[in-house]
Amino acid sequence: MSKKLYVGNLSFSVTDQALADAFSQCGTVETAKVIMDRDTGRSKGFAFVEMSSATEAQTSISKLNGSQFEGRAINVSEAKPQAPRDGGGRGRY
Repeated sequence: MSKKLYVGNLSFSVTDQALADAFSQCGTVETAKVIMDRDTGRSKGFAFVEMSSATEAQTSISKLNGSQFEGRAINVSEAKPQAPRDGGGRGRY
């Protein structure tokens, strides 16, 4: 079963591929996605990486949390489930 990780404090120049390459040293990377701002098209400075097993995810956390990646000390932790949205805000009158 795959395990999703949150990766924070990323440099704005980090790409999905660079992130996947960095995490592949700890195991099989299923997906690596840098989150982009929809208005500016620029990175928001965080990403999600999905490892193929919980063991590989734990190895990634212990090896990479606090490590330097493209000039910044990154934060790696287990991703929390996304909170449900109320749908309010835009377009509602």
